[in-house]
Amino acid sequence: MIEVLVPGPYATVQDLGRPGYGHLGVPRSGAADAPSLRLANRLVGNPEGAAGIELTFGGACLRFTSGAWAAVTGAPCPVELRTAGPPATGLPATGLPDTGLPDTGLRTGELPGTGLPSTELRTGELPSTGFRTGELPSTGLPGGAGREGLPPGGPGPRTRAVGPYAPVWVPAGGELRVGTPPVGLRTYVAVRGGLDTPLVMGSRSTDSLSGLGPPPLRPGTVLPVGPTGALSAINVDAAPPTAAPPEVLRILPGPRDDWFVPGALAALCAGPYRVSQDSNRVGVRLEGARLERVHDGELPSEGMVAGALQVPPDGLPIVFLADHPPTGGYPVIAVLVSADLAGAAQLRPGDRVRFRLGRGPGASL
Repeated sequence: MIEVLVPGPYATVQDLGRPGYGHLGVPRSGAADAPSLRLANRLVGNPEGAAGIELTFGGACLRFTSGAWAAVTGAPCPVELRTAGPPATGLPATGLPDTGLPDTGLRTGELPGTGLPSTELRTGELPSTGFRTGELPSTGLPGGAGREGLPPGGPGPRTRAVGPYAPVWVPAGGELRVGTPPVGLRTYVAVRGGLDTPLVMGSRSTDSLSGLGPPPLRPGTVLPVGPTGALSAINVDAAPPTAAPPEVLRILPGPRDDWFVPGALAALCAGPYRVSQDSNRVGVRLEGARLERVHDGELPSEGMVAGALQVPPDGLPIVFLADHPPTGGYPVIAVLVSADLAGAAQLRPGDRVRFRLGRGPGASL
């Protein structure tokens, strides 16, 4: 179980969404930056679609009531692990942390230099199952750090920095603290086993538009974690961080670009737009050049997709994200190429972004 001590500005449970219900008026929802959630799940040996936590602007603190592997991806944040008592060694009291590696059942006597009794270490335990290269088994701190800066002797809380984009063992009672990202907007926390909140129409995702799924996380929310016995081994030590939010998003002409004056698409691509503070999981609202129409009135409602650039009567485009409505009556002047949708989800209020007609690899819907 995971207890939410501090959720940050806005935090929700997300998986890869509930596709296939658009005809019922139900958005797909799911992680706004799906590649980052997929990566976090791979780092802890989960299926890519397992449910995790999506944080907006970070700022969260999570307490683990039992030991578990976790990984943090998406917008890069400082991450700390706070534990009670001596610094965590990466080993729970009963032996190996759950890495998915087979348990041989063999134990050694006390190994020189570890101070661990035979009930706490098993033969064949490798640095990749709990320690990172250069860590001291006796402290779990980077090699050479020893106990510098820690109070001498005795139990007490210990806090150490842990890297994002890598699996980290959080012991029972440990707190995972996620800071604020210097760039980007959405950060993902995956836990081995996945969050086991109730399924609603085949998904555990919170849908901010329809209200389906669990409510946004609050202090005191307790999240169950699924079983880990059938999961594959953790075989990744770390992954490279994702790129910073893009300064240019590629687009293709939309189905209603003929509703705009000649040159409107060129005007969209001519200058930068600024991300409005009114943006959310439904869409990125933009401030900049207004796009002029040649047709008055509205369209009959028609299907919408994530990445559609819909233009309401004020002429300022909105880039639809994961919780977009399934239908809409405003004309769509362009659509993001699918490869750039995750980057759009990381744009934060105040960011500036340009559009370019898509060409080259990945420039497709």
